[in-house]
Amino acid sequence: MNDVATPAPQSWKVTLPCTRAEAEALDGDIAAFALMDRPPVLMTSEAAPDDEDKWQLDAYFEGKPSPAAIKLLRSMVPSAAGAKPLVEALPDADWVTISQQGLEPVTAGRFHVRNLAEDPELPGHVNILIAASRAFGTGQHETTAGCLTMLDRMRRVGMRFTNIADIGTGTGLLAFAALNLWPRAYAIASDIDPVAVEISGENAGLNGVKLGSGKGQLALVTAAGANHAAIVGRAPYDLLIANILAGPLIELAPSLCALVEDGGTILLAGLLNEQADAVLAAYRAQGMRLAERGDRGDWPTLRLRKRPSIGWKRPRRIDPAARGEAPGFGSI
Repeated sequence: MNDVATPAPQSWKVTLPCTRAEAEALDGDIAAFALMDRPPVLMTSEAAPDDEDKWQLDAYFEGKPSPAAIKLLRSMVPSAAGAKPLVEALPDADWVTISQQGLEPVTAGRFHVRNLAEDPELPGHVNILIAASRAFGTGQHETTAGCLTMLDRMRRVGMRFTNIADIGTGTGLLAFAALNLWPRAYAIASDIDPVAVEISGENAGLNGVKLGSGKGQLALVTAAGANHAAIVGRAPYDLLIANILAGPLIELAPSLCALVEDGGTILLAGLLNEQADAVLAAYRAQGMRLAERGDRGDWPTLRLRKRPSIGWKRPRRIDPAARGEAPGFGSI
């Protein structure tokens, strides 16, 4: 039997009028959409050049938006209460890329992330180019920016790492940042989505990041969670980064913690404030302790340290039963 590729869902757009104040309030990530499998991409723009308060909200969906999703959008722009939303199916196009082409550069710690090559570099910063693409992780998301800020702080206080893993890498941005901070480290990055891995490789070329398995090089693999021989074989790690979602973070806690050496660090993001206690409980049960927390809006970044084992320290192998899979979850 021949394999038949599943067609990608058609893209849809919902347009609503809004005020400038409402548009500015939507500048960032919307917590209400965080738990959706495919959250919409939101864009705001001026609707009338001669009326500075007349703006519009465009929301791009993969697949036809549900009435509940449209109702949620309407609640975000109260001035549109009496307006009928324009809901339209779009012709085949890469709307994720198109929507990202208007993103402003983001500065987080020493890092300045831009999505267009023509955007100027920022002097005195580490400039990273993450081209608008089919993968998520451009630096715009509060969780990604929070991780960049935390990584920068860790380096500034003198922390050193020699073996790094980035689980759920998206565009490769956090792995690139980590290698910039610790350029002699071994590093591996993975994503459940093979397209994200392909995009990460392309972005590595744009930023002069060498691919490979040696010091200062980045290995890229497609994997569900930690379920890959290359990830397990390079353990234990002294730094592991996981910027995904609360559900898979909790599910992956045993396998991710097993990959980290005693005294090692795990950086977690992709969770909401109200999910932090549940995520922390899952990792504390695996011998981790909270060392530092940074918050950007509704999105915390958690830095955890692995408590040392009691007694004689012997080499420990990863439990083969801890497959570390989180099917259906990808990068944030």
